[in-house]
Amino acid sequence: MGRRAERRTILLCVTGCIAAYKSCEILRALQKQGYRVKVLMTEHAAQFVGPTTFRALTHEKVAIGLFDDPEDPIHHISLAQEADAVLVAPATANIIAKMAHGIADDLMSTTLLATDAPVFVAPAMNAGMLRAAATQENLECLGQRGVTLIAPGTGYLACGTVDAGRLEDPEVIADVVIDALEASEDLAGLHVLVTAGPTHEPIDPVRYIANRSSGKMGYAIAREARRMGAQVTLVTGPTELEAPRDVDVRHVETAAQMYEAAAAAFDAADVAICAAAVADYTPTRVASRKLKKRDGKLDAIALTETVDILASLSSCKGRRVVIGFAAETNSLLDNARAKLASKGCDAIVANDVSRADSGFGSDTNKAWWLDACGVDELPLLEKHELAREILRRAGAMARKDFSQS
Repeated sequence: MGRRAERRTILLCVTGCIAAYKSCEILRALQKQGYRVKVLMTEHAAQFVGPTTFRALTHEKVAIGLFDDPEDPIHHISLAQEADAVLVAPATANIIAKMAHGIADDLMSTTLLATDAPVFVAPAMNAGMLRAAATQENLECLGQRGVTLIAPGTGYLACGTVDAGRLEDPEVIADVVIDALEASEDLAGLHVLVTAGPTHEPIDPVRYIANRSSGKMGYAIAREARRMGAQVTLVTGPTELEAPRDVDVRHVETAAQMYEAAAAAFDAADVAICAAAVADYTPTRVASRKLKKRDGKLDAIALTETVDILASLSSCKGRRVVIGFAAETNSLLDNARAKLASKGCDAIVANDVSRADSGFGSDTNKAWWLDACGVDELPLLEKHELAREILRRAGAMARKDFSQS
């Protein structure tokens, strides 16, 4: 279990566009997924975002001019050879035209011409420039040559209009690049069901019972399962997260709704990974109006136990694989073993949510894998790394079951 792709390098090319500031967000999104990012800027880009910003974010030299680095007299070749992928974001009409026509008159254009790495282009420009016949022909040319185009969206542009030409969301751009680099067939032919996030159990029109789950772990599992070739259904409670691309996402609010959605999706699933932090109890009656304090107190709220989704899916799983999570604050392994025995699932992923580096909302997770063979302590991992490890193990279980059926 290593860092993402042994720290492969992505060369981020930033051109002279008002959207250049969003390149910082793209850079951080790539770094969070374990990639090393180097930045190559045009001189015009430096008028929008200074190279110092990118040096601070990457801890790397920032390349701008052909002859800026006396230690590397053929800088465009070394940059081209070092990159595992090249991302031009934002890409102006000018750099797109240079790429299409093989013009190499600065460091960026010479590097783009020299590289054999996969190239991704995310255009951003005025709507008129984008629709111009020359730009459209240039984009078509790049697409035919194998360049991956990340189409701009529609939104508020710098010129003050709402139209096409807005740079795609930074998280989406990063996701497209990583999808291409991490694509595998490890889970091809499998349908993976993932539950994620908290549930909200309404008390009245303005209050609800919930927990601190961010949904990050479940979303990471869904995203990585798709990258590993699986068909993925994500049943998610309320979160602030962007839905993974190319995943069947079913939004729910309450535990009852999550149970219904998960049970329906489970019919077609081969693997179910229950990462959601489902409320154990829900109010017996939901008030039709906001409850008021009486003498400084709120009336007692009667609670009813919710459906146990993990146990329910496990009870009818047959040869399907069901994985649960145990988020604990004390006696972690004892509680996880008890949960594995009582729920009837194939494995439990236990983590100590009282830890700062493994709690709700963190980007890392310290986990233990428990199954019929025993307990396996995993190192502290980024959540996307832990997601891959869980999916490798769950996939192996599913393949074994298939071979025995």
